Amino acid sequence: MQRPDLDRLILGWRGPALAALIALIAGLPGLIMTPVLDRTEARTAQVSARMLERGDWIDTRADDQDRIRTAVGLHWFQAAATALTSDVQDRDIRPYRLPSLLGAMLAAWACAWGASVLFGARAGFLAGALLGGAFLMSTLAGVAQANALLAGLITLMMAALARLYVLAREGEAEASASGGPPPRLPRPLKLVVWGALGGAILVGGLTAPLVVGLALVTLGLMDRRWAWMRRLGWLSGLPLLALILGPWAIAATVSTDGEVWRHALNDNILARIIRGEADWGLPGRHLLLAPLLLFPLTLMLPAALETGLTRRAEPGVRFAVAWLVPAWLLFELAPDPMWHQTLPLYGAVTWLAAASLTRPLSRVSRWAGTALAVLGGVYVLGAALYALSEFGGEASQAWATPTIGLTLAAAAIGGFLLYHRMGVAAVLISLALGILAHASLAGLMRNLEPLWVSPRLKAAMIETGLHPVEGRLPGPVAVTGYSQPSVLFLFGSAARITDEAGAAAAIAAGRPAVVEARQDANFRAALNRLGAEARAEDRVEGVNYANGDRVELILYRPAPRPAPARRPTRPEVDPEPALLDPDAEPGTEDPTLLDPDATAADPATDTATPAEDPDTPVASPEPEPEPEPDQ
Repeated sequence: MQRPDLDRLILGWRGPALAALIALIAGLPGLIMTPVLDRTEARTAQVSARMLERGDWIDTRADDQDRIRTAVGLHWFQAAATALTSDVQDRDIRPYRLPSLLGAMLAAWACAWGASVLFGARAGFLAGALLGGAFLMSTLAGVAQANALLAGLITLMMAALARLYVLAREGEAEASASGGPPPRLPRPLKLVVWGALGGAILVGGLTAPLVVGLALVTLGLMDRRWAWMRRLGWLSGLPLLALILGPWAIAATVSTDGEVWRHALNDNILARIIRGEADWGLPGRHLLLAPLLLFPLTLMLPAALETGLTRRAEPGVRFAVAWLVPAWLLFELAPDPMWHQTLPLYGAVTWLAAASLTRPLSRVSRWAGTALAVLGGVYVLGAALYALSEFGGEASQAWATPTIGLTLAAAAIGGFLLYHRMGVAAVLISLALGILAHASLAGLMRNLEPLWVSPRLKAAMIETGLHPVEGRLPGPVAVTGYSQPSVLFLFGSAARITDEAGAAAAIAAGRPAVVEARQDANFRAALNRLGAEARAEDRVEGVNYANGDRVELILYRPAPRPAPARRPTRPEVDPEPALLDPDAEPGTEDPTLLDPDATAADPATDTATPAEDPDTPVASPEPEPEPEPDQ
């Protein structure tokens, strides 16, 4: 049986396309199976849903009290994806995640596209596939946040810039040999750099200028040549950048009366450092997490490090080092650390790892790679076992077994093949098993029911008939004691976050309420003050993983008030006999016809006597003569 020819399968455009397909396969399970996450994802999706509902494409607040955000690009992408594939009223999180999945595919494609020029088609494909299948990238591909899309745009920008860098070096060498001017750099590549930079600023703020600026400075210092940077298309690139950013900047300034820039100046890292509000965290935290977040690329990290140290004179390796090292150091030292902060740099790591596969690996790289692969597998194993022990049930146990087994298989088989000098086979098999392990992990996370309080709350509200969508009670639902953004996203306009008094007022107005158990006593006291009553219909218990607290939500229905007892009253007798019997003559009515318990009055004594037998005829009095008219 003949083995498939990998080089023929990935030739030309097929290599980047196949890498993007791998990113799609790796990110799709998380997109489909994971419920809406707190806090960033739910708040981001709520902003996009609010844009669709109001038709306001400038306001970037989740509600009227929320702060204004400047990274508006992701919300535009999410709103467009939701409008094309779903309905905003469905409150389905999956359409809002589509831009993230497309961003991961773009990152894998651009990574392979750039590396194929620097290191060859095979290394380019392996770099893109490793980036698309890394645990962090495939996880964030299924989360409605800016990280995957930002990483895709930055990777595209750096890949185009790397192509320009290599062409500039080659042109300078030719010009030096011939004595003529260096050739012009391709204009389309310049436009790709500037266009991707503008899109990345809209999506992620100043991260992209920071990454590319540090890379250019590092390249200048390493090469001691700066002239090629003047030929990056500044005269056409800056107007393109202004065209991308200018319309929104003007509209946001006018719409918010300049408030957007006041928020931007007050809510940034530098301002928090000056105010002493920044959390510096643990230096080296990103490096410690790398074996887990880069898995199954973990086994190639020592080889990538060795390549960066020993082959930095090569243009491709030098560019990857300039892209990776200064920005990584800055993120390690920066305040307010986020575990996904280094994702835009993972393309450089995969470039170095793929470049190492173009030559025989050293014994140290193979030993260290095997050890790190096992360490990465242990990381995943520990995380799965902890989640299973704390929040798991029978359903989650069925998903935990393949997750653990596939992870350990990816580490063990990959390490074994790498140690025996089969680097490409080790990467491909580890990648395939790692993607399957990540899909199983997504299923495991979905079945950790105590973590998903808000989706279970919505399901319980619908089951008990308390959700306004059922039409039995008016909305919005008053929620107190549990203020996670996922509640606002899943319920939309059918829920309001309030306090105990607001929940009691909702019950008094005939609306349902959801009260956390710790606020229940205050809620009942507020009910007593209003003279209202509520009946508990159900309870939802779980864990608020945003802060680690246990929560117990009580679902209340307004109790119907008993009708006040009515005292029996004697019906009034209409003095007009004609209203009782149109044919009767005046004075012939029997009052006992109006009240069976009434007594007949004796006209002679004007005293009450028992009523006569109804069969006995009653004599009618003589009618009085009519008075004569006045003369």
